[in-house]
Amino acid sequence: MAMTPEAKVKKKVKETLNDMGAYFLQPIGTGFGAMGAPDIVACYKGCFIGIECKAGKGKTTALQEFNLKKIDTNGGLAIVINEMNVSQLMELIEQWVNTVQIKT
Repeated sequence: MAMTPEAKVKKKVKETLNDMGAYFLQPIGTGFGAMGAPDIVACYKGCFIGIECKAGKGKTTALQEFNLKKIDTNGGLAIVINEMNVSQLMELIEQWVNTVQIKT
């Protein structure tokens, strides 16, 4: 079965997080899960990360934006990753973690 473009982005994100040694999970998007939750939730060096994966010109929904904003407001990293920036994911996370650790 061929992977969708978004599934390819998710796969690359999970590979990157795994290479970094981060803890991560992919919440189930069913009626039993939290609606609008990021596609991937991670913890790296004590920092909370919510990652919404998109493909092409995919846009976040209002509910996804709401949840990403809550993560940001509470001191976590909330990012949208697509084919254009997935290769920069490790650098984005490392820069953010270093900034957070300097502030504390």
